[in-house]
Amino acid sequence: MRRRAPLAIILAVCAALGSPAGRPDVARPPILIGVSNAQSGPSGFLGRHLLAGSRAYFDQVNRAGGIHGRKVELVVKDDRYEPEPAVQNTYELINRHHVFFLFDYVGTPTLTRILPLLRYYQPETIINVAPFTGAEPQRRPPYDRFVFNIRASYFDETKALVSYLHAHGARKIGFLGQADAYGKSGEIGVREALSDRGLKISGITTYRRNESFHTNMVEQVSILRDAGADAVIAVGVYGPCAAFVRDARVSGWDAPIAFVSFAGADALLQILAGNSKEAGMDLTGNLIASQVVPSPDQVQYPLVERFQKSAPLEDRGFISLEGWLNAAVAVEALTRMGSDESRSGFVRAMESLGGWDPGMGFRLEFSRERHQATHRVWLVRTRERRWSQIATN
Repeated sequence: MRRRAPLAIILAVCAALGSPAGRPDVARPPILIGVSNAQSGPSGFLGRHLLAGSRAYFDQVNRAGGIHGRKVELVVKDDRYEPEPAVQNTYELINRHHVFFLFDYVGTPTLTRILPLLRYYQPETIINVAPFTGAEPQRRPPYDRFVFNIRASYFDETKALVSYLHAHGARKIGFLGQADAYGKSGEIGVREALSDRGLKISGITTYRRNESFHTNMVEQVSILRDAGADAVIAVGVYGPCAAFVRDARVSGWDAPIAFVSFAGADALLQILAGNSKEAGMDLTGNLIASQVVPSPDQVQYPLVERFQKSAPLEDRGFISLEGWLNAAVAVEALTRMGSDESRSGFVRAMESLGGWDPGMGFRLEFSRERHQATHRVWLVRTRERRWSQIATN
């Protein structure tokens, strides 16, 4: 009589063949990635386009067979750029959907509110990868261990903007900020950059979160103009920032106005160009923006070249390119995990990316002690209603 093989041997052979029954055609479970960001509301452009860039990259990976035979699946929830829905969404992503990690969150007020949840769930090693914010809380203890930041910080961006404006003669720089943790983070960055030059902010004004282009910003313009500002740095979102530009230009004030990347430069310029006829003047002149990725037409970078070839035509802006980069980094880490498919294995894989160039001409700085990938900033300014790259640091 033929002897039966022990069950342990059967299971081992099946595992080696890649499926429970030894059939390679049986699909492996997907890698679930949780996303909570602004898919609707006045700031929805940011979340939709960031996710579009990431999704385009993941779709490409899935068409090629996935990662070690596993497809990437995004579980997306809309928080409208508001803290309370972000907290609820995060709780559900962790406890109901059991996502592998969190990804592509948008904004300081939302991310800062979910950081305590990440700390609470640390026995399960839940981490947040590539949040779309340059604020400091997730870059400092105790929360720096639970977040992997790819983009440069607002300190990096405001330092670059102050340096540029100062080099072009500005000595009295005013500040427009969103009235929350995001705006305050930018304000601190501007203060520190000016202090390094022996200068102070020349006037501060704010607006409430989730205002739109229809907001009247005449008062904010008057505050900074009356303070004698010869340039303005705005740490806000595209709608109200565009409203500030509109009211400044209509009032005859042509001072240079600069924005950090979170403002959404593409959306801002689109709004201003579309409303120039109604205003009876070109609203797009003398604008500067810092970016944490190069201009999407800089195809000398391999990652940008691949983005231009693969991303949908309507999603080839700065924010979508950042989403593409975020996904490229996540996929590299997931690939490096190999057979260690645990969350802690993913953390180790992310930390191993130090020295890896994602196709941007520089190497990431991740390590076990460091969860900040880069401090690289690009500057662009408007020329003929388009953003044109002008400098790098």
